[in-house]
Order: sequence, then structure tokens, then C-alpha cells
Amino acid sequence: MLSRTISGAVLGIDAYMVDVEISIDNGLANLSTVGLPDNAVKESTFRVEAAIKHSGFTFPYKRVTINLAPADVRKEGSAFDLPIAIGLLAATEQVDSRLLGQFVLLGELSLDGSLRPVRGVLSMALAARKKGIKGMMVPNENAHEAAMAEGLDVYGVASLSEAASLLDNPGASARSTVDMVALFDNASDYPIDFADVKGQHHVKRAMEVAAAGAHNLILVGPQGSGKTMLATRLPTIMPDLTVDEALEATKIHSVSGLLPPNTPLIATRPFRAPHHTISDAGLIGGGAHPRPGEVSLAHHGVLFLDELPEFKKNVLEVMRQPLEDGSVTIARAAISLTYPARLTLVAAMNPCPCGYYGDNHHDCQCVSPQIQRYMSKVSGPLLDRIDLHVEVPAVPYKDLAGEPTGDSSALIRSRVNETRSRQRHRFKASPKLHCNAHMESQEIRTHCPIDAGSHDLLREAITKLGLSARAYDRILKVSRTIADLEGSDRINSGHVGEAIQYRTLDRALWLS
Repeated sequence: MLSRTISGAVLGIDAYMVDVEISIDNGLANLSTVGLPDNAVKESTFRVEAAIKHSGFTFPYKRVTINLAPADVRKEGSAFDLPIAIGLLAATEQVDSRLLGQFVLLGELSLDGSLRPVRGVLSMALAARKKGIKGMMVPNENAHEAAMAEGLDVYGVASLSEAASLLDNPGASARSTVDMVALFDNASDYPIDFADVKGQHHVKRAMEVAAAGAHNLILVGPQGSGKTMLATRLPTIMPDLTVDEALEATKIHSVSGLLPPNTPLIATRPFRAPHHTISDAGLIGGGAHPRPGEVSLAHHGVLFLDELPEFKKNVLEVMRQPLEDGSVTIARAAISLTYPARLTLVAAMNPCPCGYYGDNHHDCQCVSPQIQRYMSKVSGPLLDRIDLHVEVPAVPYKDLAGEPTGDSSALIRSRVNETRSRQRHRFKASPKLHCNAHMESQEIRTHCPIDAGSHDLLREAITKLGLSARAYDRILKVSRTIADLEGSDRINSGHVGEAIQYRTLDRALWLS
């Protein structure tokens, strides 16, 4: 007796279809699973046997062979429980097998036959749609996530017996649907606002520039000056997520098992703030069985690294390639995976170990060698990849006691959206280029011409500050964004001068 069901597995953040083939033959009762299954897949046979019996079906105590094809790719996770169970029931003619080729089956079985949610459902739904498969059967908790793949008939089921009944009579169950517009409307509101921040007007201006051009930035100031408060509000002024960006961010969180319950779509910019004790694998991804790291979870959003010098130096150094390329490649002996990592980095640090260097109200207890050692924990090549260096002074009492006077996040975001629209129009001939921060040398020469006064200003700044070639490019890109915010097609010396002011950590005499 033979049967075949269709399931799926995740490779990186994308998925591929897996054929679950089952052969039942006479002989000594034995159940074997082949096709490079991991331990979770091998253990599924125990869950499947108990679930079949407790659902009122008969388990075939014969020689059973389960093949997961393609057989040369490792299979992970518990999503194969449902297709294996349905395949066994179809092979023993306990369920109607005529529609099996039209459904992708996913789900983890409990011993009583009920279904638990699994990871990566959105990726597998998109892969099924691409393959031209008609429908999908998933646990109820995953149904709305799978329904994000428009054009796919998705059915949520609560148990093995309900899945078997659906195969016998698919018209008796309602398909799961989602209203994409309503999802964005309901899930795209932020609970915090830039209007909550008192004072720090120049810092808020720098963050608006960062959001408008997708520039990385670092905030330098004493403890209590509001660095974390400002960083957490950066997503609220970034451009609204597009549908494609939302689906890509949702795929990453789904594969990682971090998609919040009853949240089929990530509709706001992700914000990730890992602790400084994180490992390099935790930050960029990897492990024995590779998983996305924090840089990928922050894709299309913000990665906030607080107390930057406290991170291990090797952890910070692995950030350089993702910041430059917008992706992470994890290479193993048997496989190589690429995860997207197009993010905005926000780092924060104190100006010295005690945190009070340059503070007019507190005496700094650090000597110059201590400050230099503290600052040297952040390498020059990493700082070169951060476009804006911004000082965040302590907030004076008159600002703390007064009412907030800054613009709201919605107002700032409207300006940022308009600025990004100018950039998209400028780069319409370059499909992979969407904002100023991602320009390479050739695009900088094309789109960032400067006048003689700006050349003189840049020459003086580079001579006095000892800026690198990469920092020169950063200044030009930030100048282009500042000009875009003002609606100017030309970059003038005022735009360049403001961009130079955002290179605090490049100033050779800043410690004196």
C-alpha cells in the first residue's frame, strides 16, 4: 500500500516542497523514516502513532517506510507530523486520498490528536503558491499567517480527525481569509511618539536625517540623557512598510518562531535591542542548524546596540559585512544560507567609562588613557560604516520641566515619506537601490555633485579631522539626504556643513 502527501520545509527564510511518501508492507512491525530527518522528525512516529489511536483510527502495525523527498536535504522540525499521519491513514484507506495532491499539510500533533502551531508557515505558503498547489491545511493558529499568500485556499484545522474529515468533504469547512488593508490599519500604530521627547532638538533632527536616508547613527552622551528613549522612537518616523517589506519581515520572524500570537503580519518596523553579552552567532545568525540572527530579525527595521563598547570586539567586527552588504551568508560544510539584513543601526555609548566626560554638571573621574582605551573598543572600520555620530547632552531642567515642543512622529514621518519618494524617483533606473545610504561610489559621483564652496569645506574637514575615504563618501550621502529633506536638487555648502557636524567621533581633538 502506497500513499503520497505534500508538506514543506524551510531553507534559510525560504521554503521548498517535500513529498512525504509512505509504503506499508507485510512483515515484522517496524517504522523507518528516511530522507535525512533530524531528531524531531524521527520522534514524530511516536506522536503520530498515539494521535492516530486517540483520534479513533487504526494504526498499521506492519513494516512502514516513510520517505521525505528530496532525500539529500536535511529535514527539521515537527511540521511533518500531520502529513505523515494523513499519509498513513490514506495508505490504509481510512481517509479519501483523491485530494491529497491538492493540499500542503503542516502541523505538529499532540498525543491526543490535536494540532499545535509550527514555524515558517508563511514561507511554505508562498512556496506552495509558486508551485501552483491549490490549497493548504495548517493548525488553526497558523491559518491567518498562511492566508497572507493570496490565491491559496487555506484551511485551519484543530485536530487530526478534523483534517481527515476535511479531505472527505472539503466544502464543509470555511477557508481562512485576511484583509490586508485592515491588518495594516490595525497593526501599524506605534504606542510611543517622538513628541514625548523633551529637548534634544538637534538629536531629533539627526534622527530625522537618518530615517530619511536609511543612515546608521551612533548616539554619544552621558547616562540619562535620553539615548535609549530616542532610539526606540526611530521606527515611528521611518517610512511605512510596504507589503513586500512586511511579508519579508514576517517570514524571518515566522522561521525564527518569534511571530507574536494572533499576528499574521509584521506591519510596523521591527526594533531589536540585544544585550551586550550576545554572541557573534546570536547577532548575525548561525549555529549548528543555522537560524537568523538579530541583524536579520531587524531587517527593514532598527537594530539598537546600547552600551556599544561593552559588546565583545569580535561580535562587533562581524557586523561590518552585514552593514555593507545588507545580507548575511552562513557557510557550513553541507550548505550555505543567505539571510537578508538591510537594517538601520542605532548604537549608543557613553563618552567615557564613568559617563560624564564633557558634562557641565558632573566631574569626570576618568584619565585620558582610560578614555582612549574605552573608545578603542569600537574599531575605526566599524565607525566608518556609521554615517551619523551625534552628541546627546544631558537635558537641562527647563526642558524637563516644560511641555514637549517637538513635532509628532506622524508629522516627521510624512516628511520622511516625501524624502524617500524623491529618492525612489532618482533611483528608478536602479531597481536594487532605494535610498541614499545604499549608494555605492558610482552612484555617489552621479547623484552627489557639489559646488566649489562645498569642496573647500570638505577639504578643510578632511585635512583637520583625518577622515577616511569611506567617511568622505558618508558625508556626501548624508548631504544628499539633507538636501532631499529641503526639497533641493543641488547640494550646497550648508548641507555639507551639517553633514560634517554629524562626524563627532572623527574629530581628532574631541578628547582634549
